[in-house]
Amino acid sequence: MTDPRTTAPATDLDLAEAGALAPLVTPQEAARRIEQGAAVIDVRSDAGRTKDGLLPGASIVDRYALDGSFDPASPDSLVTGTDHPVVVICGSVRGSGPVAAELIRRGFSNVVHVDGGFPGWRDAGLPVIAPAAS
Repeated sequence: MTDPRTTAPATDLDLAEAGALAPLVTPQEAARRIEQGAAVIDVRSDAGRTKDGLLPGASIVDRYALDGSFDPASPDSLVTGTDHPVVVICGSVRGSGPVAAELIRRGFSNVVHVDGGFPGWRDAGLPVIAPAAS
């Protein structure tokens, strides 16, 4: 089993196990949280974003370098405190689950990740920025 303290994708877990690493919400619930001010972070790879498109308003965060983005004392922080709501999205829960679990381990109390990842978001008809034509 993947060490829960790592933000590496949970490739050795099935989807249910990866989804259970942190609270999982529907794309619609994630959109509602974002509308209410949650920080939305996209931890997909550059290749994934180039291929599938972007999530409007999402901050791109390297899953292996969370420190600056999630230190409320940092001027570069995406959050105002550990109670700031956060929505994590990746290509699947195997990528978002470990990141959301790590934020919870660090004391964040209002973190969720998106069931179905970016494909679930897109398939729910929620806003996306189409990939640039190549």
